[in-house]
Amino acid sequence: MIRILHVLGGLDRGGAETMVMNLYRAIDRNQVQFDFIIHTEERQAYYDEIIALGGKIYSLPAFNGKNFFAMRKLWKNFFKEHPEYKILHSHVRSYASLYLPIAKKAGLKTIIHSHNTSNGHGLASFVKRIMQYPIRWQSDYYFACSKEAGKWLFGNRIVNGSRYFLLPNAIDVNAYAFDERMRTKYRKEFCLENKFVIGHVGRFAKQKNHDFLLDVFKSVYERNSSARLLLVGTGELMDDVKKKCDDMGISECVLFLGSRSDVAQLFSAMDVFVFPSLHEGLPVTVVEAQAAGIRSFISDKITRDVELSNLLTYLSIDSGIESWTNEILSCQIERVDFSMNLKNAGFDIFDSAKKLSTLYFDILKGWDCL
Repeated sequence: MIRILHVLGGLDRGGAETMVMNLYRAIDRNQVQFDFIIHTEERQAYYDEIIALGGKIYSLPAFNGKNFFAMRKLWKNFFKEHPEYKILHSHVRSYASLYLPIAKKAGLKTIIHSHNTSNGHGLASFVKRIMQYPIRWQSDYYFACSKEAGKWLFGNRIVNGSRYFLLPNAIDVNAYAFDERMRTKYRKEFCLENKFVIGHVGRFAKQKNHDFLLDVFKSVYERNSSARLLLVGTGELMDDVKKKCDDMGISECVLFLGSRSDVAQLFSAMDVFVFPSLHEGLPVTVVEAQAAGIRSFISDKITRDVELSNLLTYLSIDSGIESWTNEILSCQIERVDFSMNLKNAGFDIFDSAKKLSTLYFDILKGWDCL
């Protein structure tokens, strides 16, 4: 058995974290075990599950720019104290250029994994872009969830090279199949019987564009008073979103469900899924929505790599609220099984976990046998 050291910011239900956990559950843990370095002391959503699966969790302070030398020392000491690790798989890009050379000097093979296509805007984005650029020549191997995510972080030279691998954000396809019993259960629990339910799953961050989502929902509600909005997730902007709901007078029609372990079942309760993100790598929630057979309206900023069925409608944010409203209200609500589409496209988590396990062992051999 080999132990893979994953680097994540935390263990909450974010996109990268959920993807890693999906793989962790599906991989043969008699052959491959996952351990984690995170940058928080908080006991977050996946913490207990990781321990139960046999994983180890190490917490290092978050990098803030001022602690550069302290962080270098911490990373050096960590590898001295843990010579058992041979592969480092990093899902953090913002300061990976600090610890990737240290890991390589300690004898580890290094993987950097791209999950996004933008750092956002402003000074913080500019600083991240400068810091992440060196990883193009610092890492041994390069993974990405989509073509766009790979090109954005690594550039064409690496994406077209032999040490690059595309690993889609796969899921347990069968777990998301539409379930009429779950639909009845959840709609009764949340008083959604005879309601038109719009769903969204994502952390409360600028990238997810909740402001626009609320504007669209209010427009839908003004034309269909049975409309209700389910928001699944947590994040730094949740209080701001709640305040906007109050200001718009729609609080009674919006349900904040927080971080949930039953997202697969919640999809059955929804009528449509709306996802107006400003940028994404390859959003696993859009894959999940298709597995659930639900009509989805998503931003045209999202990669076409996630289009695995005819359930998706791509819309421009610039097209305006009315355009989104019209599309949502005119759609035909029906559930269709596209599970085989997802499996054939490489989005089945058990197939993906087998491929990843093989990759890890091939990396230890030097990648030559790929």
